[in-house]
Amino acid sequence: MLINLSNHPSSGWGDQQLSAAKQWGKIIDLPFPTIDPGMDDEGVRQLATEYLGRIDDLIKREEGPHAIHLMGEHTFCFVLATLLQQRQITCVVATTHRQVTYDANGDKVTRFGFVQFRPYPKIG
Repeated sequence: MLINLSNHPSSGWGDQQLSAAKQWGKIIDLPFPTIDPGMDDEGVRQLATEYLGRIDDLIKREEGPHAIHLMGEHTFCFVLATLLQQRQITCVVATTHRQVTYDANGDKVTRFGFVQFRPYPKIG
């Protein structure tokens, strides 16, 4: 199972990304939390610990392999990835090609083309 913990629900993924995700079986979307920019370190740690519990609950329901697609606010992702790696749970990010064009009005249009899921490097 791939748990998608990001601001990008899998319902909006393209065929290539969905196909790559199938290596983990089904996809479960877990909405990324809204993180107050004024939150202190301890608040981030508590929130990451809460999400670790949610992920543990989801993983207990399904046979492996498992991975967490973890993309969002950097400090939260760092803390949660560290906690997940301590439990030997794979964390991945989606890598993309960034394609920038400008429309007739001069507005910048950015599109992202999925390339692969890349594992987080080992933390600590």
